[in-house]
Amino acid sequence: MTETLSSAEESAPPKRRYAPLAANENREDYSLRFAAHSFRKWSPFVVATTALGGIAYLADFAIGASIVLSYGFTSGVLAILAAAVVIFVTGVPIAAACAKSGVDMDLLTRGAGFGYFGSTLTSLVYASFTVIFFSLEGSIMGQAFELALGIPLPVGYLLATLIVLPFALYGMGAVAKMQTWTQPLWIAGLVLPFVVVLVREPGKFAEFAHFGGTEGAGSGFSAIGFGLGMGVALSLIGQIGEQADYLRFMPEKTAENKRSWWAAVLAAGPGWVILGAAKQIGGALLAFLALGVVGKTHALEPIAPYLEAVKPALGPVALTFAALFVVVSQIKINTTNAYSGSLSFANFFSRVLHKHPGRVWYVLVNCGIALALMEFGAFGFLNKILGFYSNVAIAWIGAVCADLVIAKPLGLSPRYIEFKRAYLHKINPVGFGSMLVASAVSIVAYFGAFGPFLAAFSPLLALVIAIVLVPTLAVATKGKYYLARENTVMTAGADLRATHTCSVCGDPYELPDVADCAKQDGPICSLCCTLDSTCHDVCQTTGPVSLGLPAVRTP
Repeated sequence: MTETLSSAEESAPPKRRYAPLAANENREDYSLRFAAHSFRKWSPFVVATTALGGIAYLADFAIGASIVLSYGFTSGVLAILAAAVVIFVTGVPIAAACAKSGVDMDLLTRGAGFGYFGSTLTSLVYASFTVIFFSLEGSIMGQAFELALGIPLPVGYLLATLIVLPFALYGMGAVAKMQTWTQPLWIAGLVLPFVVVLVREPGKFAEFAHFGGTEGAGSGFSAIGFGLGMGVALSLIGQIGEQADYLRFMPEKTAENKRSWWAAVLAAGPGWVILGAAKQIGGALLAFLALGVVGKTHALEPIAPYLEAVKPALGPVALTFAALFVVVSQIKINTTNAYSGSLSFANFFSRVLHKHPGRVWYVLVNCGIALALMEFGAFGFLNKILGFYSNVAIAWIGAVCADLVIAKPLGLSPRYIEFKRAYLHKINPVGFGSMLVASAVSIVAYFGAFGPFLAAFSPLLALVIAIVLVPTLAVATKGKYYLARENTVMTAGADLRATHTCSVCGDPYELPDVADCAKQDGPICSLCCTLDSTCHDVCQTTGPVSLGLPAVRTP
């Protein structure tokens, strides 16, 4: 296709000019788009290292401590391990799909049964995940500032927020460097307290195995305690979205790199939960060891148990080292929280307001809301916040996973991820409806409507309902709500790396990010398509149209 443009067409200004921050892809990071092949310049190892850097959070320590102190060693540890299995299994297809298709969690959700506007709700669910965990991690950093430097908590919370902004504002390039450089120090700091305990007091591990908690749960197994603890741990299921935000930058899988590609995807995708579960159990151990010295309240704050564990080995520098470890850990994770949150908020507001000032502005929105939660004392309600949140998060992840592993292989939905407005219905009842029903039933169960047993296992109830409903509704609707019309642009054998010039903004984009627009009578990039508030989705009733402009093969 090699049509020649007239001089008038060549000189015509673009119909839309993006704000400077939105137009700068070094900061924007294709935040609302398919991640172009030409932008994916990092190796599988670098992408995996960057993604795994985001799991440096110490909320795992607090979550594990909270579970085991509440429900005892046996029920608590089994709950952590069971939740890890669920998170790993559901995370594999999501991580693989995002890495293969070059899309983030929001775009994946659009094409995995939720529809164009149906995924706006999940954008808020995901954004709330990043905000909640930013506030929890920032609270931990504030506690370290108070203990080490005597800084009042409100001021420490503000510093904990401001310190991550430079990294989150500059996108993947800055984040990758920061995560790589800080990884050795973080690993050393993570391992140190457990080595000290193993060398000095190895018998404490056996004592921990008989710990009955602080609430009278006892050291034996309790099904209710197991379910409640599992619900808290399952709140972390949304972490796969943050991993996917980095995995979309994986290079294309080839015969030469397929082993390293899969190793990176599995390690940095669902593999995060292996280290995560170990950190939860480790955090519970440190809390147990410090309980008699610092008391229950401070035992749930990671800095205090960590300090008590390393003090025998480091002596007078223990407090400085502990504070440094906490600060490095929190910078690593809250950079990821702020970065991923900005993507979700940008996706939400671009669809609702048809405006996009740039991803970096939503970094400020994310951090501002999280700071407010810190100041209001969200850390003190850790179990209740996470236990309730997990009911919604797991329904969402379960619905997406069911589409990827059941509906698509059975041909009940398109086998590729379609995320562009031009081809999607506003609402797809398959995924969106499954999530709503599963969330509603599990939340009602969570508040005790179906008895204490289902209250304790309400997140698992949400997961089962979502997974069963997705293929059921796909069959009932015959899959007709997945696509509003056929995507004739992405034909078999099409050159996916070829670029086409958007007829609205005038910028070139690779084929997966381009739709055929009836209003413009030519190609339109996915973001210009999203932001158009006057077309009234005419392309879904009129079309398809020829792209009309020459494709240019990228290097």
